[in-house]
Amino acid sequence: MRYIIFISLLVFSCSPLKKYESTQEKWENSVKKLENLDKKEKYSDQAILFIGSSSIRLWNSIEMDLSPYESIKRAYGGARYSDLIHFSERLISPHNIRAIGIFVANDITGGAKDLTPKEVLNLAKFIVKKIRKSHKNTPIFFIETTPTSKRWKVWDKISLANDLIKDFTSNQRNLFYINTRSFYIKSNGLPNDELFVRDKLHLNSKGYKLWGKIIRENLDEILNTKN
Repeated sequence: MRYIIFISLLVFSCSPLKKYESTQEKWENSVKKLENLDKKEKYSDQAILFIGSSSIRLWNSIEMDLSPYESIKRAYGGARYSDLIHFSERLISPHNIRAIGIFVANDITGGAKDLTPKEVLNLAKFIVKKIRKSHKNTPIFFIETTPTSKRWKVWDKISLANDLIKDFTSNQRNLFYINTRSFYIKSNGLPNDELFVRDKLHLNSKGYKLWGKIIRENLDEILNTKN
């Protein structure tokens, strides 16, 4: 009995939910709005569900850019892994889908509350664990955080977080990683601002079209691997 209690306490202490619980309330209303979409939108069990931050939320041309894939957007602006861990089950578990895409880009911004690359990795792992409760074998793919001029000063840390997540996915069944960085960096080694809107952070229509092409081609390979 003592052994069982000890193990339970150990598992609880390792969960990041408690550590980051202060981030949950801020996004509760946004997540409730996304949950309400489930009552209105119709989609098939072949759809690809995307969760994450504003680059997904603002992707208004997603149907065209990812065609012929059907897509569902359940993202909110400003999402960080540290708050998404509280909502991943609610956003994903109701859906019968073909695959799940994750893009989160706000945990390392150059601000005082930045996470370390290792913390980002650990939270990404935790989200996978949460997803597997309801979708044990559904393919999950992480979309690489894009290099941007807005956050170029911390690109080394963002890049390391990308690499850590990529390494993690390489050893996991039905877990994949989509590389995008080389498509958004010019020959001079700097981000291509022509693919972003004026804030030099979010993609413009040209940037989204390219993003869609990259993701679509990877989906072809991922889903063929699954089959």
